[in-house]
Amino acid sequence: MLSLTCPSVDLSQSGCLGRQRVRPLWRSRAARSVGARCMVSTTQDDVRSGGVATSVKPAVSSSGSIQVSSLLEVVSADIKRLNENLKALIGAENPVLVSAAEQIFGAGGKRLRPALVFLVSRATAQIAGLKELTVQHRRLAEIIEMIHTASLIHDDVIDDSGIRRGKETVHQIFGTRVAVLAGDFMFAQSSWYLANLENIEVIKLISQVIKDFASGEIKQASSLFNCDATLEDYLLKSYYKTASLVAASSKSASIFSGVDIAICERMYEYGKNLGLSFQIVDDILDFTQSTEQLGKPACSDLSKGNLTAPVIFALEKEPKLRKIIDSEFNEHGSFDAAIELIHQSGGLRKAQELAKQKAEVAIEILKCLPESEFKNSLDGIVKYNLERID
Repeated sequence: MLSLTCPSVDLSQSGCLGRQRVRPLWRSRAARSVGARCMVSTTQDDVRSGGVATSVKPAVSSSGSIQVSSLLEVVSADIKRLNENLKALIGAENPVLVSAAEQIFGAGGKRLRPALVFLVSRATAQIAGLKELTVQHRRLAEIIEMIHTASLIHDDVIDDSGIRRGKETVHQIFGTRVAVLAGDFMFAQSSWYLANLENIEVIKLISQVIKDFASGEIKQASSLFNCDATLEDYLLKSYYKTASLVAASSKSASIFSGVDIAICERMYEYGKNLGLSFQIVDDILDFTQSTEQLGKPACSDLSKGNLTAPVIFALEKEPKLRKIIDSEFNEHGSFDAAIELIHQSGGLRKAQELAKQKAEVAIEILKCLPESEFKNSLDGIVKYNLERID
């Protein structure tokens, strides 16, 4: 029986319901310069709808940054087909719930999670000698995007977020009740389609992801403003909330390709480390980018007491920061003082090193795959993620 639990966290490779406070973003000179070079347009319109390319390598812009649209070009036809199928999968039984789901589907986004499914599927299908993706590969990608979307709807309700990808969130438009029901509806639809894949191993893997989402939210809600939270605690929560989905979907794609179990396990580890690296980078950007760049309020995690990697590292160097966080920013100016201490302490730099360590593991794992344009893109996505904080 394959283990479906989170692998142990190696720290040598590195440990919700509160009030939301909107505060001005303090940014150092170095922080103000972060992100400009790597900002690329990644809406679904950027993904061209042509056929699958051959011998395509990740392209770079004139400034040298990796372009997401080029990384995904090799699966552009797959993504186009997925976009066309998503609305049909939701169904039309309840117009209000459908409208709520379409609000977030239509808010842009890179479709990165289903794109990863397609990339892993095609990379491993080559090993197995498959000339085309199976119906199961395509349905898996659709299920993953539905699960991810449902989790975003629920996350925005829990966090009382008013903006997602620069647009109003579902609960802001339709109300909390409809938003919760819309998320539940999409989880239920995805579970039904998952069951119809009739592969018990994949069903177990993806079902565990839905459980992990809930575990991650509970873990986060129970540790707000907790300055004793460890790096291991943070990595486990990040696995539950982000990396679990990427890991399980990467392994599931490999299973449907019919490759050796050792390759499937390696793809799981690739997805886990990529997912952790992405979450760490997102948590860094929360301190270094503006609301406009992020498409959501900046520094929102800290304002709600959610202590991420930069804060955990900063707490090791700045005793004053613990006192400020323990007070839940009750004193005037304390929130901005906390952000300044995080920048000055080197917490962002250490978090960046951690993201790089996880990325290096993911890239090393890809050596198990034969050379192909799909492997190149899987490698490029890891590097693109790090470029967001260069």
